[in-house]
Amino acid sequence: MRLPFPRLAGIFLSLFTALTLSSATATDPLPNVLFIAMDDLNDWIGCMGGHEQSLTPNLDRLAASGTLFTNAHCAAPACNPSRTAIFTGLAPNTSGLYENGQKMREILPDAVLMPQHFRNHGFRASGSGKMLHYFIDTQSWDEYYPEAESENPFPRTLYPDPRPVNLPRGGPWQYVETDWAALDATDEEFGGDYLVAEWVSKELSKKYDQSFFLACGIYRPHEPWFVPAKYFEPFLLEEIQLPPGYKEDDLDDLPTSGKRRGPNRYFAHIRKQGQWKQAIQGYLASIHFADAMLGRVLDALENGPNQERTIVVLWSDHGWHLGEKEHWQKYTLWRAASRVPLMIHVPADLCLALPEGTQPGSTCDRPVNLIDLFPTLTDLTSVPPKEDNDGVSLVPLLKDPNATWDRVSTTYLGEPGCYSLSANDWRYIHYANGDEELYHIAHDPYEWNNLASNPEQAPKLTEMRALAPTQFAEKKEASLDAIPALRWRAIGDKGIPPSKPDGNTFDVIFINDRENQVELYWSSPAGGNKPYGLIGPGRNRRQQTRPGAVWFVAPPGQPDNPLGYFEVGDRKARATVPVE
Repeated sequence: MRLPFPRLAGIFLSLFTALTLSSATATDPLPNVLFIAMDDLNDWIGCMGGHEQSLTPNLDRLAASGTLFTNAHCAAPACNPSRTAIFTGLAPNTSGLYENGQKMREILPDAVLMPQHFRNHGFRASGSGKMLHYFIDTQSWDEYYPEAESENPFPRTLYPDPRPVNLPRGGPWQYVETDWAALDATDEEFGGDYLVAEWVSKELSKKYDQSFFLACGIYRPHEPWFVPAKYFEPFLLEEIQLPPGYKEDDLDDLPTSGKRRGPNRYFAHIRKQGQWKQAIQGYLASIHFADAMLGRVLDALENGPNQERTIVVLWSDHGWHLGEKEHWQKYTLWRAASRVPLMIHVPADLCLALPEGTQPGSTCDRPVNLIDLFPTLTDLTSVPPKEDNDGVSLVPLLKDPNATWDRVSTTYLGEPGCYSLSANDWRYIHYANGDEELYHIAHDPYEWNNLASNPEQAPKLTEMRALAPTQFAEKKEASLDAIPALRWRAIGDKGIPPSKPDGNTFDVIFINDRENQVELYWSSPAGGNKPYGLIGPGRNRRQQTRPGAVWFVAPPGQPDNPLGYFEVGDRKARATVPVE
């Protein structure tokens, strides 16, 4: 059969291109990877239109150079499970790591992380800043700043003293970093992300014979929202606009689980203190600062020797509520917490899988997930895939952003059976007790109208249920050593303070390191006490409690002879009664 000349010429051209790239990769290093993370960044960036006052020229610039995914979601709306899923390629329902309180290397002691996988295939892996959840994982990197052996990913950072500056502590339930202020400091004096960007920029200015995987962890806009004052200046307080997704009666159509998950003490406290606009100003300023640090890194790449051989990926670990659904922070299954910026730039004539590179200024609205990054990068770099990935390569969407895509993006929350599904135009939320929510995102982007109980949407509800995950790994509890420790306090002249319980319940594990039995007592708000049981030598006791509670131990039956006490903070903890 004879082929028409244009078609024949096209076939020869394709073969020539493939052979040329194949020959090049046989002698040249494989593509480099610049892997950039931002912390707690929602869609408040210019190219995603989340808040019209945001100033993000460098995020917009990166998005314009490649593909912006406008329907990307995290694997979990919390730092630890999200980042663990990205770096292992394993979703929470596979790994069993669902929340921040777990410790990755306890849950997944043998997991090969992304930088190690690339090292195993000839790459040099280096990084700076927060990539994992407050640790570095020394074994996975060739070089890190600060020193990997410290396992502390943060360089020196200027914080004001005393604190808080603008938001008074509402009680022991409040995260100490929830605060904001413009600092009288230069970028260099502030340190933090400036030092991360400086180190990464120097790495990008070097010419390497070996391909590199270079990670850049920009911490802002994570709390506290302290950045140099010049980043506050564009956002005049009197002109600050409230979140466009806020609706006053937005909780009315939610099931019990949604109503419980939505309103939290932070948002109520911030409004009571008259600090809502100040907080929004602080968030916008922190995003503006993070964007400026990104600009330093992009400038270094563009002005250095590695631009034409470097794939750039930028992501945020999860979104952030600033009042939507009466909620502050993250830890929800709504779009405000699950949807994240995701940008990928691939130069032309670099990757066998994508020889034409990414289309500048292209956008893709297909539902994707951050666990897709691992297989995408191995695909783009021709590195052998990691076999146990839960995600899939996004290369088909980089080739054609409008390609058919039959997947949904799943986000997991806190416990097995609690998840959301993001499809092209719809979102479905399922709580562990069976409560459900359904939203038509194409017409309701802020999820104001829950359609789960609407009879007309029963077919769609059935359709979304059929796409839900069916297997959930057991949630693996963190060891005692991985749980934050409460301070043991000696009995002073004023005796034991009364409890001031305020907030939701959680567990504290009391550990008796003494050779004798002790008895656990709760100090009541009125100044009395109530016994809660004996703790034998070398034994421990799990006790449900609340922020602000005070617990003390004494010899059995002798509450008037206390040995010491603990004041409960804002989260699960261990309380060790020390050796005498």
